[in-house]
Amino acid sequence: MGFLSKSASAAVTSNGTGGGYLSLSKLPDGGSVRFALLTDEPLEGYECWGQANGTNKPFRFEHEPTYEDVVAEMGEFEPREGRGGPGTADIKFFIALPVYGYDTGKVQVLQITQKSIIKELDAISQLEDYENLLEWDFQVSKTGTGLTTTYTVRPMPRKKGSQEHLSAAWIEAQAEGFDITRLFTGGNPFKAV
Repeated sequence: MGFLSKSASAAVTSNGTGGGYLSLSKLPDGGSVRFALLTDEPLEGYECWGQANGTNKPFRFEHEPTYEDVVAEMGEFEPREGRGGPGTADIKFFIALPVYGYDTGKVQVLQITQKSIIKELDAISQLEDYENLLEWDFQVSKTGTGLTTTYTVRPMPRKKGSQEHLSAAWIEAQAEGFDITRLFTGGNPFKAV
């Protein structure tokens, strides 16, 4: 028996997964994380970050916004400048979906803006053996930092004995009002305000 409880161990060994979000970009170089998808229909949209008074905040849109749309939505926030220089915003396509994080033993929101990961998940979904993504676990590994970062997506058999915990966590999150579409209004997917 280990010194720490499972929840304490997960808290101190967490691989960049904080709160209700699983952030792949916060994985350390050489780090990896294992999760199970809880839906095979991701939320799709566009995201742009704004800054005001030292605070960074994401703004999400259902359709690709113009610079004017971004400025109008952000109010007092300044959009992060895009590669086109002044008068452009750094707008990225994203997918987001609920996952069961094995490190935390909880439902988390996985939002992905990295095109390589999105393409790899899509390619895996089109393979006959992986037709039902909800039957598999996935491990994402990160190598490198900054512009040399690469991610590897690996499907894995469902972790033995985990389906009961996974299902119970998802049922509980849904019963408590989980709604991922709240991301579009800046809300918390885990609870209505």
